[in-house]
Amino acid sequence: HHDLAQVDIYEKLPVPFGLVRFGVAPDHPEVKNVINTFTHTARSDRCAYYGNVTVGRDVTVGELQQAYHAVVLSYGAEGSRVLGIPGENLSGVYSARAFVGWYNGLPENQDLKPDLSCETALILGHGNVALDIARILLSPLDFLRKTDITDCSLAALACSKVKRVWLAGRRGPLQVAFTIKELREMINLPGTQPVLNPADFTGLENAVKDAPRPRKRLTELMIKTALEKPRERAAMVQAAVPRQWGLKFQRSPQEVLPTADGTRVRGVRLALTRLEGSGDSAKAVPTGEVEELECGLVLSSIGYQSLPLDPAVPFDTQHGVIPNSSGRVKGAPGLYCSGWVKRGPVGVIVSTMNDSFDTAQSVLEDLQGGVLDVSVPRGGFGAVGSILRSRGVRPVSFSDWERIDAAEVARGKAAGKPREKIVDLQEMLQLLDH
Repeated sequence: HHDLAQVDIYEKLPVPFGLVRFGVAPDHPEVKNVINTFTHTARSDRCAYYGNVTVGRDVTVGELQQAYHAVVLSYGAEGSRVLGIPGENLSGVYSARAFVGWYNGLPENQDLKPDLSCETALILGHGNVALDIARILLSPLDFLRKTDITDCSLAALACSKVKRVWLAGRRGPLQVAFTIKELREMINLPGTQPVLNPADFTGLENAVKDAPRPRKRLTELMIKTALEKPRERAAMVQAAVPRQWGLKFQRSPQEVLPTADGTRVRGVRLALTRLEGSGDSAKAVPTGEVEELECGLVLSSIGYQSLPLDPAVPFDTQHGVIPNSSGRVKGAPGLYCSGWVKRGPVGVIVSTMNDSFDTAQSVLEDLQGGVLDVSVPRGGFGAVGSILRSRGVRPVSFSDWERIDAAEVARGKAAGKPREKIVDLQEMLQLLDH
């Protein structure tokens, strides 16, 4: 829309694609096809990629603003919301973000070494990430071997003793955040049996009659699964591979319970809740009753959280976003934001794309309206590159990434996988120096 615009992308990791590479489940390769669109953009003469650059440390936002007419912050949500309950720091308790990063090859999570020696795992949360984790924990290894899951996590899952996964949420079946595709995939997972309590769904068929179609179909699928009689096939499945997963509703975690020696998790105390209000706005209120659920692995999947990047950038710590209007950062002309750091960690790739179009539109309007003064040329990467050199930072270009990509694909081919991700940052950079 503006054929004079030059766009430089700065990324903390040497490799591009963020959540598409490190968040999408390895057994969902079709979701990663958006990488082709990104690659097409990155190869444009008017776009340049500079990986291995941490903004806020290697170069400040102020320095970027001096080098560019406009700066867009689109760095997502790299923190996790905490439960805020006793015992959440016990061994055996992990954030979903760290666990997903571990099996997807995010360098910072490679030393996680989750303990999978227990039979029962509890996932706190009813979103697609929670279902992804349950599916990875219970999937037949032959399924996972054909994906780009990392070698070390595949080895850990091969030794896993986990055969029962509960997914608990504070609210009811009408408030679950996962989508029907992910639920259906979980229900049809070979060698596993869904365990849904029919009592949880009493009267819900009437309640969803007038609900939007996606919510109605999702609820109907849960009801159908809950009411299905265990067939002979299920009996056979259980005899052969007794793996199960189930949904627990109106349960809010109160405390992670320690083993006798006080070091590890042995269970979670859950407060039973009742719902006030209806639909998506229903609130979960504790009833005063509690129950204990025994488990040796707890995964907290209650949401991601954006973090402040640089003291120069306004940040709303309460909501975990940069205060903005249509992507224009409040009180900071020439500074913009997009994605989860702009509107909170909700939605899928399509919602984030639409959101970025909205921010790009604001930049275009400000260019046309003279809010951005483009009469004075800016140095762009020419200016930033010399700052990085003086600080001993080696940026990684898109063609550098394509060399890393080729190496990963070659390693994957040798192992019968689409790719074998390199998980060590030093190894990625050394590969480029040869």
